[in-house]
Amino acid sequence: MFQIDLLDRFPAPALAIFIPVFGALGIWAAGSLPLPRRLRQNIREGVTLVTALILFGVVLGIYLGVTQHGEDGGFLYWSAGASEHWTPTWSAEPIVLVEMLPGMPLSLKVEPLGMVYAMIASGLWILNSLYSIGYMRGNNEQHQTRFYVCFALAIGSVMGVAFSENVFSLFVFYEALSLTTYPLVAHKGTPHAVRSARVYLGLLVGTSIALFLLGIIGTWVYTGDLSFQPGGVFTKALAAGTLSAPVLGALFFLYMYGIGKAALMPMHRWLPAAMVAPTPVSALLHAVAVVKAGVFSVVKVVVYLFGASSLLGTAQGGWLVFVAGGTILIASCIALFQDNLKRRLAYSTVSQLSYITIAASLLNPLGFMAAAMHIAAHAFGKITLFFAAGSIYTAAHKTEISQLDGIGRVMPWTMGAFAIGTLSMIGVPPTAGFISKWFLLQGAWDAQNTGVIVVIILSTLLNAAYFLPIVYRAFFRPLPKDFHHHPHGEAPLAIVIALSGTALCTVLFFLYPNLFLNLALLIKEGLP
Repeated sequence: MFQIDLLDRFPAPALAIFIPVFGALGIWAAGSLPLPRRLRQNIREGVTLVTALILFGVVLGIYLGVTQHGEDGGFLYWSAGASEHWTPTWSAEPIVLVEMLPGMPLSLKVEPLGMVYAMIASGLWILNSLYSIGYMRGNNEQHQTRFYVCFALAIGSVMGVAFSENVFSLFVFYEALSLTTYPLVAHKGTPHAVRSARVYLGLLVGTSIALFLLGIIGTWVYTGDLSFQPGGVFTKALAAGTLSAPVLGALFFLYMYGIGKAALMPMHRWLPAAMVAPTPVSALLHAVAVVKAGVFSVVKVVVYLFGASSLLGTAQGGWLVFVAGGTILIASCIALFQDNLKRRLAYSTVSQLSYITIAASLLNPLGFMAAAMHIAAHAFGKITLFFAAGSIYTAAHKTEISQLDGIGRVMPWTMGAFAIGTLSMIGVPPTAGFISKWFLLQGAWDAQNTGVIVVIILSTLLNAAYFLPIVYRAFFRPLPKDFHHHPHGEAPLAIVIALSGTALCTVLFFLYPNLFLNLALLIKEGLP
């Protein structure tokens, strides 16, 4: 049984939040030391990597506890104040950090869906930190200490989102994530960067305050309960007649569009706007933290706040299938016509996120499993693609797809990793994307929803249409005639190691899917 004496005083989910916060203080202190610049950089980045490793160790410890099985076959959840730290029921007492409002505590509880998100974010922070060292130094980026501090604070917010026990806590950490990533989007300080950052923050905070918060207030008014639980909180109110189906539908709309980080059209504009940020930030936005906070919140709200039975019984959730399906296809079509590599990847992300939303909207166990698996699979594939884009920029200072003729011949590691990420986005074995798309198709078949199956097939063809030409151009077209005037090779070693690591994870996910499949199965087992 997972047992560490330190946890009697500092429960692991709380540690997962505070470790990045204290790490941010250490990074700031290291960056302010009166030492030679290179030594100061080494210490600061060493603190970043050590903090990331410690966080992953704590999250991995929680994972090992969650995936142990009790005698009754139930899965295990964190129990605060118990003689043993894990109990096989949802009745475990939450970890209350602070009572912000009467009946609205900022509290934590571990469950399998949150573990998927926490494992991805903590694990990829290590590789992203290594990548950032090569990228930030290779491009002589300014304000590097601020960059690493804000990055650590963003990861702390992610841990809060992952382990939130109720939707009010989720909202608080969700907003903290928006605020801590704003300086990262505006990092370059140019007028264009500042304008884009304002669009980013304005859309995310605007939707969350105008819609998400209103949905939370409505939930409290009609149910008096904001906690996440199997089956959701609305069943009793519907049975008692205190909540009507149209009101439930209105609340569902507020949540789905209030969670703007999920990038459902037309609330997606913030995502392409944020591409002005340095590539490690783009990777954070698209794979590690921000968009995953959005789709994770959507899935958690659907599964544990509304519940499949409430939405199916009132027929109030069907519209989400059409909106998510439309977002998948429209964003894919827009991506086809983008020559800027990061913008093409951005619209690909808008499309791929809605795979997760459409999986949740199927309202069946296989759909929920598919959503969890695609959260993980997309993270590995998309971070690899963004790492490759940053590698190309660092080594060759190229940003447009039309400039990439023959680049695979001089950057084979970078473009090889890009090819693996491409296969994952399309859903080709042996990559992670095949696993999650397989579960999604199974969920759609189980729901007898042929429309979703058609959308996934069309989207797969579109994915191939806007990704494979990049790979072909890189490996099968000759280098430009003027290449010898501006020769270059691979990016710095730290970048190559990081993107090779994420590409390897994309393949290992296919070969050994149980790390996340075990959690997805626990989500299924925990449904009422």
